[in-house]
Amino acid sequence: MSVPDDDQPTLYAEPGSSWWPVLWGPAFAAACVLFEVAFGGPVHWYLWALLAVGLGGLTAIWVNARRQICSVLLTSTELRQGRETLAVQRIAGVDEVGVSIGAPVLGGGWAVPKRFTGMTLRLDDGSTVIAWARDADALRSALRALVEERVEEEHGERERGERST
Repeated sequence: MSVPDDDQPTLYAEPGSSWWPVLWGPAFAAACVLFEVAFGGPVHWYLWALLAVGLGGLTAIWVNARRQICSVLLTSTELRQGRETLAVQRIAGVDEVGVSIGAPVLGGGWAVPKRFTGMTLRLDDGSTVIAWARDADALRSALRALVEERVEEEHGERERGERST
């Protein structure tokens, strides 16, 4: 997972996928080699090596794509979901409104990715978007804390401004 440019502390992160599935192809090829050795037949070393490299390479491409498309990163200034970034200051509320039909899903997809849970975000312009995470409760609580902190800061600034006039 990449580090945000402004080096803000990470409040919530999901990588999208781990790298262990890359081992599936080589593990399958190794099991097949052991099977051939155990039963005394000819061992097709080159075939199994080619299969291990091929399946491992294809799986690495798949894992890399999942890590780009399904990653979630929340800092104090931005929420990044997949390839889309949303400034936290634009978020006015978390799960306070129902989802409007046709509300866009953050990350650029048509729907919330499989095995992820969606949540509604109300933006400062009144529109709604759908954010998502595997651990939606953790992301929801982190977002709520940021929104409440910002609202308290704005409220405090208004009070200080009213006192000075």
